[in-house]
Amino acid sequence: MSSSNSVTVQILDKEYSIICPPEERNNLVGAARYLDGKMREIRSSGKVIGADRIAVMAALNITHELLHRQERPEASSGGTTREQVRDLLERVDQALSDDPVSKTD
Repeated sequence: MSSSNSVTVQILDKEYSIICPPEERNNLVGAARYLDGKMREIRSSGKVIGADRIAVMAALNITHELLHRQERPEASSGGTTREQVRDLLERVDQALSDDPVSKTD
């Protein structure tokens, strides 16, 4: 993929460049905003310190929300949601491991 497929998102005051297909750009930006909001909630609670720990707690909370939705009868097909969660968690892990600043937090 070319650099024109790169999307820059800001999560917890840090910028991340992520390569994604153009048709997924809006979904990625929305996911980043949602994650940023969850991470800010956790940080503002004062109970969790450090960007990596905040990210893990946010990932766990988001995963819990999605899995809880699957348990309800009106939820959409479970496999798709699980795959989306797995993909998002992999992207977060990759972004955090590629960010030299987060390694010092």
